[in-house]
Amino acid sequence: MDVLLAWILEHILAIIAMIVTLVLLFHYFIEKEYTTRLSKKYRTSIFETQSRIFLNATQYLISGNRDLAIKEFLNAMDLNRETIETYFALGGLFRSNGEIEKAVSIHRSLMAKDNISDLTRLRALKELAIDFDKGGFIDKAIETYKDVLKIGRDQPDVILALCRIFEDIEDWDEAYSYRLMLSKVANQNQSETISHLLVQKAKQLFENTNYAESMEVLDDAFKFAPSVSAKILRLKLYLVVGNIEDAKTLLLEVLRERPMYTSFIFLSLSEGLSEKESEKSRELYLLRLKSIKALFLSMQDKDLDNSPSVILSKIRLLKDEKMLSDAYDTIREWMKNSKVSNEVLKIEYVKLLIEMGREQEALKEVVPLLDSMHHSFTRHYCSQCGYNSDNIFWRCPQCREWETIQFRWKI
Repeated sequence: MDVLLAWILEHILAIIAMIVTLVLLFHYFIEKEYTTRLSKKYRTSIFETQSRIFLNATQYLISGNRDLAIKEFLNAMDLNRETIETYFALGGLFRSNGEIEKAVSIHRSLMAKDNISDLTRLRALKELAIDFDKGGFIDKAIETYKDVLKIGRDQPDVILALCRIFEDIEDWDEAYSYRLMLSKVANQNQSETISHLLVQKAKQLFENTNYAESMEVLDDAFKFAPSVSAKILRLKLYLVVGNIEDAKTLLLEVLRERPMYTSFIFLSLSEGLSEKESEKSRELYLLRLKSIKALFLSMQDKDLDNSPSVILSKIRLLKDEKMLSDAYDTIREWMKNSKVSNEVLKIEYVKLLIEMGREQEALKEVVPLLDSMHHSFTRHYCSQCGYNSDNIFWRCPQCREWETIQFRWKI
């Protein structure tokens, strides 16, 4: 999919040129019927002139000169304002060229025509919505996309566009509604995405200290899909209400399912409660969190202890508690028994030695580490589009897909 997208972007002008050529052929047959009342000589003259214009526009598109291509399409419109495809081609060119106001004007003028079909009018309305969307006129884009759906609800691309907009502006209720609509219209399973949307809504309620409502919304999220983000938020809610036993059970469940998320779990839990909450409640939360950390540090699980993410989290938690000797023993044990080399853990080991005042040992470790290290620090990437980030993301900022994050030791 990524290779195909890259190829399309690289050859976009050639593709547009091919489309224009097809439009020319289509226009020829349509024009033949429309101009039956004209003399053969006049029809031939019009067709030859338009052919020359379209071919010129095609050459300009291939050479990358959009401005001159636009000029040729304008000439085609002056010659015959009934050529509908010329409007669409010109509007699309204006939009791709960043001239949103001109694209809007073209599509509005097309909609204002009396002699166009309902299908053409719907297409022009959809193009107008895309103009507003690309131009950043969010309110107008939403309104126009909704107008399209009033005419015909069987528009998966329009519904998906509305989903994206509402997710971008964090209107989770609207996003949820349109994801449900998309699942029906497009017959696609949206359970994972809907779960994430409900988790985001539950987070908003959590931050406003509406814990009971947050838990209710989270329960709905679990009905669609038990995503990692849902489980982490539920774990945090358990700590808030003092349900320690369920919190411990859930923690073990998430660790066994997704050990790679270990660091992020404790990072999320350590964010604490909102400033809207009382100081006493925040202190209680931290005490409960401390018991969860103690459970994690005392765990003896062979499968989990084979995970670099779990070991790294244990070491950092031990360092936070100033338990440097225990951190040292943990990392030495892992380095002794593990068959997998991990540069991030080795770097953590060097830092630990320095903190313990064992500079000479640290120096001995640094030299071979630098010689063999071909990796940067741990990074995250999107499995759909390849987007890279040091931060954890549930929704890719680039392709906007949900839960596509992958972990790797980036070369």
